[in-house]
Amino acid sequence: MNLSSHKRDFAVNARLPGIAALAAGIGALSTLAAFVLLSLIHLFTNLFFFQQFSFADRSPALNHLGLWVVFIPVAGGLIVGLMARYGSEKIRGHGIPEAIEAILFGKSRMSPKVAVLKPLSSGIVIGSGGPFGAEGPIIMTGGALGSLIAQCFKVTSAERKTLLVAGAAAGMTAVFGTPVAAVLLAVELLLFEWRPRSFLPVALACAVAGFARAVFFGTGPLFPLETAPPGALSLVSCVIAGLLSGALASGLSAALYKTEDLFGKLPLHWMWWPALGGLVVGIGGFIEPRALGVGYDVIGDLLHQHMAVQIALAILLVKAVIWVVALGSGTSGGVLAPLLMLGAGLGVLLGHVLPGGEPALWPLVCMAAVLGATLGAPLTAIVFAFGLTHDSNALLPLLAATLVAHGFATVVMKRSIMTEKIARRGYHIYREYGVDPLERHHVDEVMSRTIETIDGDLPLAEVLSGYFGAAQTHRAYPVVRAGVLLGVVDRALLDAAGEHQHGQAHQRRLADVLHDTPAFALPGETCRLVATRLAVLGLERLPVVADSTTRQLVGIVSRSDLIKPSLAHFDDEHKKERFRRLPMPTGKRHFPPA
Repeated sequence: MNLSSHKRDFAVNARLPGIAALAAGIGALSTLAAFVLLSLIHLFTNLFFFQQFSFADRSPALNHLGLWVVFIPVAGGLIVGLMARYGSEKIRGHGIPEAIEAILFGKSRMSPKVAVLKPLSSGIVIGSGGPFGAEGPIIMTGGALGSLIAQCFKVTSAERKTLLVAGAAAGMTAVFGTPVAAVLLAVELLLFEWRPRSFLPVALACAVAGFARAVFFGTGPLFPLETAPPGALSLVSCVIAGLLSGALASGLSAALYKTEDLFGKLPLHWMWWPALGGLVVGIGGFIEPRALGVGYDVIGDLLHQHMAVQIALAILLVKAVIWVVALGSGTSGGVLAPLLMLGAGLGVLLGHVLPGGEPALWPLVCMAAVLGATLGAPLTAIVFAFGLTHDSNALLPLLAATLVAHGFATVVMKRSIMTEKIARRGYHIYREYGVDPLERHHVDEVMSRTIETIDGDLPLAEVLSGYFGAAQTHRAYPVVRAGVLLGVVDRALLDAAGEHQHGQAHQRRLADVLHDTPAFALPGETCRLVATRLAVLGLERLPVVADSTTRQLVGIVSRSDLIKPSLAHFDDEHKKERFRRLPMPTGKRHFPPA
């Protein structure tokens, strides 16, 4: 038999169609949740700033409240503080860290309260002028919907995680119309794996949300843009833009958590912090009204160069301050839209001095670079910027600048804005991951083929004296009859057999005391699967059989065998080798003989 026929590129998962079907339904529900959230934002914006019960999309910058505008965000912050105190503390924050924490440390279980209170609280905060986006709340809300639906079915924790992430990514798709970027966000931030069992349901949920979005929000990019193809000199500008974007992202992250620390030192209950943050937001909104709210219209103006440099600088400064203070106060809101605005503002400032590309290119490039560096998700940011604008000419500058910014941030910052909050709660998240060496290698590559077995027809007395006496070499031995595995015997099993037979055990054969179906491994199984089986069963070695039907013994695999792939991986990572030497000039000139 060809053992390689057992091996596959991907693991078989018979439950994948059912999980994918659930994910598709969750994608549709998350789209509806996104529509509800945006409608709530519009409603509360009209109530707070225009005293009208209306779902019309109006910017809070158009209000005529004068100095009274300072107190509107305070009222919103006070309401949300009360909701968090007496409803659910989980609604605090910008959503993505809370989703990550639920996935990694909460078995992907989220409560119904979060699904209801998160969009409501975010609608109040953003509607009262909070400088946030809707994407963080909808990621949390969609994730809560996916988790709640999963809790209604008999699924594993890993499958529940997939459905949670499907809801979160579908919600982001519905808000921005960027399904591919939402899938990448799931891979880079939420799934912590790259497997068909999770990737396919999440991608399907995003596809469903992308199509369903047309019913509520129409089609087409959110910020359509077309720039000229960049020249060779643009590479230098991309490096400069990337470095400055990485510095801005690192500075914003550091400022956010310094602000959070300052709030933590206040002699007030955290319930009152959002109201204090709202006061800063209100003052900033009075100084620069366009810094209030989601600000999609401002992002569009920045991208299309409809704003003077002085105004862009004012918005950049005010938005940065009020966003850092408001989010540091523990209120509810997202980070993507503010980061897009801050990045685009930086690009407007740089657009008039960077060579090699038209000024309209750099707001888009810096927008993606700041986002990628802040989230620690560069691929998401690149594809996200393209999905928002459909500007294919900008893809190369987006790639260069975003990767430079991401590299800068990974060197300067220990953790991203997404993981710092979780780390402060005592959990460490390692963002790098690769293929586990135990997944890449199979049992037949590491097992021992030389096996010491015991014939099942031997009397127990002979087994005890011959294999478990002074010359014992193994703790347990496979028991066979004509090469077929019957089980595994150790001294504990023999002692138990002797006790139950009241001294008659020595007259019995070894096969008579083996009643349970033996545990075994197959040659084509991965080392990871067998390592898990050893851990679950509390064993140190397993017999390996050719197949589960005939159970012909072909080898034995132990815990020590399973470390062989890790040793090979260690060599790959740390052993330095050189196979060729470059020819080095000697400094002497050789002339042919005359």
